[in-house]
Amino acid sequence: MTAAPPVSSTGPPVALTIAGSDSGGGAGLQADLRTFTACGVHGCVAVTAVTVQNSMGVMGIVEIPPSTVANQIRAVVTDLGVAAAKTGMLASAAIICAVAGVCDEISIGRCRVVPLVVDPVAASMHGDPLLADDALTVLRSELLPRATLITPNLDEVRLLVGMDIGSPAEQYEAARALHALGPRWVLVKGGHLRDGAQRKNPPKKNPPKKNSQCLDVLYDGREFTAFTGPRLATPHTHGSGDTLAAAITSALARGAAVPEAVTYGKRYIAQALAHAYPLGAGVGPVSPFWRVRPD
Repeated sequence: MTAAPPVSSTGPPVALTIAGSDSGGGAGLQADLRTFTACGVHGCVAVTAVTVQNSMGVMGIVEIPPSTVANQIRAVVTDLGVAAAKTGMLASAAIICAVAGVCDEISIGRCRVVPLVVDPVAASMHGDPLLADDALTVLRSELLPRATLITPNLDEVRLLVGMDIGSPAEQYEAARALHALGPRWVLVKGGHLRDGAQRKNPPKKNPPKKNSQCLDVLYDGREFTAFTGPRLATPHTHGSGDTLAAAITSALARGAAVPEAVTYGKRYIAQALAHAYPLGAGVGPVSPFWRVRPD
């Protein structure tokens, strides 16, 4: 095993995103890099896939060869040093295996030199698949056990552990089930929660309304921490999951412990959602402009 080199103290902390490219700029590595910059962290990239995408949805995906993904990670870590890393869209089982292997090689991940945040991206906000079906098993077995923190939304919870979440209490159950897969910490996000809407057969008449409060549940295998806040009324939420995970990664890169990093990330995404803007004919992105203003 090759340890990651010491991180330079003369410049900003370095964070790495291992993710896909969103040609519309709303999510993926573009959202990660915006967030890193806004949070005072130098961002580096290992590109896993190129999507043909805009505000209306994903129209095509081209995967990067797994060896090239791994070599991008090696090139960044062995030269620049990395204080924290995150994954986003990984696209295939082969890419997941390549990422897991190189993370072991250069000490990224659970209980290692560099913390790893795994955002288990399986579908876009439009429902377009971003992870091949056969890759879910590999994600569970190879990457989640290497994660310092995983940040699934409720759709991803269902794919990973087969639970349809219909209440805040079930978020706690899901956190336990996800922690059993091996990550050090689990953050079950409640942004998609409606009263009964995560059930397989929600009522067709009088569809459930979103709860006025949003609950995220953090769990380390022993203790739960609840993060609550008002649900913001905006349809423009593209890139919200990527942005939250990137903000958490930024805080970890600056030396924060996981609970403090999640607190920081929650504050950041709340502002990004409050300043989200329309773009194109579909769903607009969450915004970093509350923090980064042009002259």
